[in-house]
Amino acid sequence: MKSQSMEEHRASAPEDISCGVITLSDSKYREFQETGEIPESDTSGRLLVDALSHDYSVSEYTVIPDDGEKLISTIHDMIDEGVSVIFTTGGTGIGSRDITVETLRGIFEKELDGFGEIFRYLSFKELGAGAILSRATAGVYRGTLIFALPGSPNAVKLGIEIVVPEIGHLVKHLRE
Repeated sequence: MKSQSMEEHRASAPEDISCGVITLSDSKYREFQETGEIPESDTSGRLLVDALSHDYSVSEYTVIPDDGEKLISTIHDMIDEGVSVIFTTGGTGIGSRDITVETLRGIFEKELDGFGEIFRYLSFKELGAGAILSRATAGVYRGTLIFALPGSPNAVKLGIEIVVPEIGHLVKHLRE
């Protein structure tokens, strides 16, 4: 069942949305440092850039290590450059180097609980109980939407499927 008001909101959503992508990976960061270029092996980051570029502009894309201070610094830089929506990929697991979720929850002014809930539900339908390992989350910080996705390409594809069609609608509400 479609909501008339939601469809009206989508129709009046902004189209000029600037996005940023941050890949968190110690190994990909080492490659990035060695070559000075985003590694070809960053499949998930590239999937995000490609999907977002169809309807929005991706003005920032970088690879950083699994480091909370570096993540916050990179987010601040992107926000200062006018990015409205940031996607992170990687660092959402339960390993000792996985710091994305804890770092973001420490700065979120509002959390979008529904994103993680829907992400895990759809993951469960596809993968079964292993979906409990997903800690995908989203929230708002300094007027910017931030979505934290796992590092696997399949998880990123699912995140794209959930979020990209709603970006304009979300940004519209955020700017009100």
